[in-house]
Amino acid sequence: MKRYLINIVFGIVILTITSCKINYSFSGASIPPEVKTISIHYLKNVASLIKPTLSQQLTDALRERFTSQTNLNQVNSGGDFDISGEITNYTTAPIAIQGNQTAAMNRLTITINIKFVNKLNEKQNYETSFSRYVDYPSSQSLASVESSILDEVIGYLVDDVFNKTAVNW
Repeated sequence: MKRYLINIVFGIVILTITSCKINYSFSGASIPPEVKTISIHYLKNVASLIKPTLSQQLTDALRERFTSQTNLNQVNSGGDFDISGEITNYTTAPIAIQGNQTAAMNRLTITINIKFVNKLNEKQNYETSFSRYVDYPSSQSLASVESSILDEVIGYLVDDVFNKTAVNW
């Protein structure tokens, strides 16, 4: 009788474990298994101040993140996930004014507007603006620090889009 009860409990545990489907991901992505493809369109730059290579850098960084941290296949259009958008702001401005009315720091800010469409679950669709910035010393010109801080801001923006899209934060 005792062995019979142990077998029943063991059977119930096995059935419970095998009937649950859990998706594990080291990136934190929680993409349903039925989602197979993603389309990431070129992000057009409509900001008043235009950095010529920014659109390509940002688009490539987004594509790289989804390629490296998900199993989604990238397609040109018609993906189960579809990301499009534009760069709406690229500015540098002084912050942290010192006593002698000069800026101690400057801030590079980039804002993007992203439209996400999930063809398999419309409740997850969104259109949102993401804005990130990095401060740099006013003793340095934007031209001298732009490439390094641009990579940092792009990284933050890609994190934001990826987390909102794939991690559902």
